[in-house]
Amino acid sequence: MRVSISVQEAKKIQREMLDRVDVGRPLSDEDVRMVGGVDVSYLKGVEKMFAAVCVFKFPEMELVECKTGSSKVTFPYVPGYLAFREAPAILAVINKIKSKPDLILVDGHGVAHPRGIGIASHLGVLLNIPTIGVAKSLLVGEYAEPSCEVGASSPIVYDQKEVGAALRTRKGVKVVFVSPGHGVDLDSAVRLTLACCLGYRLPEPVRRAHRLANEARVSYQKKHALRYGGTLGS
Repeated sequence: MRVSISVQEAKKIQREMLDRVDVGRPLSDEDVRMVGGVDVSYLKGVEKMFAAVCVFKFPEMELVECKTGSSKVTFPYVPGYLAFREAPAILAVINKIKSKPDLILVDGHGVAHPRGIGIASHLGVLLNIPTIGVAKSLLVGEYAEPSCEVGASSPIVYDQKEVGAALRTRKGVKVVFVSPGHGVDLDSAVRLTLACCLGYRLPEPVRRAHRLANEARVSYQKKHALRYGGTLGS
């Protein structure tokens, strides 16, 4: 793998960008007409990743547009530095779409991050679009398990600050970890994430982007397995 920058350089960039992160803005339903979701899938063994973006009308949650793209992986997997691994691919597919979202949900964290700037915050600052991090696992902080009812939540506390919420999006399944990325406050992030859920654990824009990114990876894998006479991994 040809590494684009070092971890120390990435840390410096995060610190420089941190002052631009704004998570104090209430975002009403009227502020959002289009909501996007992004995710990335990896093809093991060939240092290649596939990004997808799906855009929906809000609050109807009708699919408007999807795009995919592939990129080389140029940054190793290091917890807390996901933006430097995935953001280039995500930005490339967002640049392809015609229906520009007013809000983007990201499979990852926002300010619930060791340095307060996860991939959702990173993307929000670069794009100047409100973003919300919706993660399947906790990166930092502590929380109490919320009740089993849909919409129940409890705060994620890190370094004596409330940086996110553990949100129950479906009865009987694990919570997701919501944190504001940029251009939106925590209360709005929780409310809007829940409004984008259609009966699944993940909000629909992220769920569909996740599926589409995997489909793009599998399609590429099948096509090139025929060419090379073998499989490339999963």
